[in-house]
Amino acid sequence: MAHTTAPNVATVQPEPPEDIIYPATIPFLLVHLAALAAIWTGVTVEAVLVGVALYVIRMFAVTAGYHRYFSHRTFQTSRLGQFLLAFLAQTTAQRGVLWWAAKHRHHHRYSDSPQDVHSPRHHGFWYSHVGWIFTQRHGSVDYRQVPDLAKYPELRFLDRHQYFPATVLGVAVWLWLGWPGLVVGFIWSTVALFHCTFFINSLAHQAGTQRYVTGDDSRNNWWLAVITLGEGWHNNHHAYQSSTRQGFRWYEIDITYYVLRVLSWTRIVWDLRSPPPEVINNEQRLGRSVIEKVSRQLAASFPMERISAEVHAALERTPSLDELREKVRAASDHAHVVLAELELPQIPSLDEIRERAREKLVATPSLDDIAERTRELLLEMLAVRLELTPQSA
Repeated sequence: MAHTTAPNVATVQPEPPEDIIYPATIPFLLVHLAALAAIWTGVTVEAVLVGVALYVIRMFAVTAGYHRYFSHRTFQTSRLGQFLLAFLAQTTAQRGVLWWAAKHRHHHRYSDSPQDVHSPRHHGFWYSHVGWIFTQRHGSVDYRQVPDLAKYPELRFLDRHQYFPATVLGVAVWLWLGWPGLVVGFIWSTVALFHCTFFINSLAHQAGTQRYVTGDDSRNNWWLAVITLGEGWHNNHHAYQSSTRQGFRWYEIDITYYVLRVLSWTRIVWDLRSPPPEVINNEQRLGRSVIEKVSRQLAASFPMERISAEVHAALERTPSLDELREKVRAASDHAHVVLAELELPQIPSLDEIRERAREKLVATPSLDDIAERTRELLLEMLAVRLELTPQSA
């Protein structure tokens, strides 16, 4: 099958508003209401067993397929294998494979910043859990964000026909087990898959513990790991996204990884990636982008209004502000260096910043780097507030 150039769905234009498109929520709500039809169809043992099986199998398709393969490319499989993974994942009715991967990659690029597609910190629990899906901004996918996937026509076909796989599965279950099978086996498991998957976007950034400094709110949560077959080790994942394995320690259950390991014995999948020992042991230094993000967050925790007022009062005595401005002009864009040389007691020292970092962050070998960059940022902000920089003059 020849590769063709992937078309771009989105064009460059002003971003649409964040308002939720309420008509788009109607099918989602109807699926939830359809679950109540079990009152009339009844609940059979066969339908319940099929529902449990469909939940587990399709959750594996979400975690191994949508997430670890299509979003992060943490292992390899054949072209037929990736098509089957995509088809099975789309039986969950969680939109198309290219849409899912593109939105998830965007999430990691801007995790828990205002640009994040689903950050509880900035948008609240319910928006991050489900509301973001129904906004105009996130309704389409730009294939330029997933060029490695969009080059496959069969994946583009599935992405264009988002609910075709789910429809096929629903009809098959109905033909097999009748209305109880459709309602209990298919619809119940689909609704459960919705919310257990969405918990990783919402609860996994609010509830749990952090082992690694990642610059975001990702958490490790054991019970989320159980119901999502390993996705609950979310802080681990954000610390090293290219790992197939997300339960880094032996006691961190990661069923998705175990299944992939078994499949690798038959060469259905291969090249599974694991984190290096220095990552597992939290000995690897942080990248510059994470240090910058964490330092800005730490700097924002200091009361700059009070600090700048106190420094201003001190500078009115010695040296004068006029003298200081002359020094700043001579130092060009390095106002923060001039302020640092003054050693004013009102400005947080490196030791004070380190102490605050220890209080707010988990252990990291990059603590000194974070403290030094935070002090630079504080001095830069102080220079702006004191109108010492050319931009503010």
